[in-house]
Amino acid sequence: MKTIRSTTRTGARTAGGTVTRPGGGTRPGARTAPPRRTDPRRPGTDPAARHRERERLPRYWFANRLLLTLSGQRPVHWMLGHTLGAAYDQLTALAPQAPLRPAPPGRRTPVVRRCDEFRPRPEVIEAFARIASGDRLRALAFRLERGTDLRWRCSAVELGGAAVPHAAAARG
Repeated sequence: MKTIRSTTRTGARTAGGTVTRPGGGTRPGARTAPPRRTDPRRPGTDPAARHRERERLPRYWFANRLLLTLSGQRPVHWMLGHTLGAAYDQLTALAPQAPLRPAPPGRRTPVVRRCDEFRPRPEVIEAFARIASGDRLRALAFRLERGTDLRWRCSAVELGGAAVPHAAAARG
């Protein structure tokens, strides 16, 4: 019995309908579509990759640093190069109270749940973050300004529910 071959763009077709591909291997029918994805995960759904991407945003980076400072996990001077004068004064007034210290029952470490931003100008970000510690939820607002060296610096900090002493009261 003689095998009849005809040439297709992707390989040779035999009389039985089997396609022989140049790279080797045969399979029934001719398929011209690209191979299908066999990985069950969808692109971009890896939680660790999303977390790393999120942490690169200035608002999340600063929210995490402010959280570590205001929860007592880092000293205030850790933020010295990342804040402007008024914001540093606000941090030095808030930090001794450690207003974001973990709640006593479970002592869960506070985390930044979500952080959003508003840009009144291209070089300014007004950000607000939701900080969760156990079943408590706190609000943290801060302003970032980009300097001439293209680095973001925090210029104002406000924490929902925490009183910040005025500069005059702190001096005298």
